[in-house]
Amino acid sequence: MSTARDLLFVTLDVPGDHPVEQGDLSLALAGAELVDLLASGAALLIGDRLRPGPRTLAGDPLLDEAAAAVVGREPYESVEDWLWRRGRGLAAHYTAALEAEGQLGTVRRHRWLPSRPVDRVVPADGAPDRRSSADRWAAREPVLAALAAALGVAPDPAGAERAAEPEDESAVTVLAAVGDAVTELEGVRQRRRVENAAFDNIWRGP
Repeated sequence: MSTARDLLFVTLDVPGDHPVEQGDLSLALAGAELVDLLASGAALLIGDRLRPGPRTLAGDPLLDEAAAAVVGREPYESVEDWLWRRGRGLAAHYTAALEAEGQLGTVRRHRWLPSRPVDRVVPADGAPDRRSSADRWAAREPVLAALAAALGVAPDPAGAERAAEPEDESAVTVLAAVGDAVTELEGVRQRRRVENAAFDNIWRGP
């Protein structure tokens, strides 16, 4: 099972400090894909640039799609460029794919006004990817734990062991880039909130 799939189930199954933003999740999923591609040799990190490796099928259509998306011409891409390009809308893409596989479903939650229902994505009973995710999460697998932490999802601090640091240097590089990208995206959201608040104040007047 892929790290990206496992990460998606972690965000659905493990409570976080706050709801996971779709943009943040998309960046982290792109990072999860890249860690797997680098580990398998389907992508190569040479200096600060990504290059495609030998084209082999991973057996996961989403990961195969990611491998095919690695830019194969100069000047190639940095890890950061990959995250922003590949990550665009990736959370919705994964959700739709897993729903089509029958691994995710939706539950309709009714708000106070019955005319405004809210659909919530939930794991399907017996989903094989969910079992893989739970096993890796219970083992505190370093890459999965670090990606989840970047999204504000962490184990219950009471009695939970701290995950070890990943040993692979390329994985560490990707994880650092994911953290930076998520922080940058939050900065963009903060600026928009400030700008919107200032605009509202102008219209309200003194």
